[in-house]
Amino acid sequence: MKAAIVKYNAGNVASVQNALQRLGVESTVTDDAQILHTADRVIFPGVGEASTAMQYLKERGLDKTIRSLRQPVLGICLGMQLLCSTSEENDTDCLGIFPNRVRRFSGENDLKVPHMGWNQISNFRSGIFNNVPDGSHVYFVHGYYVEPSAESAATTAYGIDFASAIARDNFYAVQFHPEKSGTAGQQILKNFLDIKA
Repeated sequence: MKAAIVKYNAGNVASVQNALQRLGVESTVTDDAQILHTADRVIFPGVGEASTAMQYLKERGLDKTIRSLRQPVLGICLGMQLLCSTSEENDTDCLGIFPNRVRRFSGENDLKVPHMGWNQISNFRSGIFNNVPDGSHVYFVHGYYVEPSAESAATTAYGIDFASAIARDNFYAVQFHPEKSGTAGQQILKNFLDIKA
């Protein structure tokens, strides 16, 4: 299996590669459209800021490339947010693959922003959560969240309920970091790799 990781100057790429390697899958970090189109799986990770990331994608035509992918694609953290329509982070127009809006945590009720650390995921509605117990703990680091919607594939409570995963057609995305989420995260990555394309 050929896996490609979208290169767009976002952090956290090495830990994603290491997690894939533990599952026996070698990956290429690339911004080459041809390599992305011919990969069996594409992972769109990210730690960073939405408007800067979108500018980088547009300058290299990667926005069009990502929208045109037909194989299974997994967005992680900022990658999930960029797959949505808009983000409140610097009022950014994103890729629009999902109709969801990305909102900023308000910090009300003494909630710390960013939301950082281990939290539960539940209400699974996607095969990427096969064999993952409801209520599993996974690792989050984010100050913005995706509103729940028909595309929600998992939810998490942090002051409010937000979509901790979304899924539509060949696109899947998680707000947490499966590559840093122990057994549950490894199972989610394995399920993604095992999707019948």
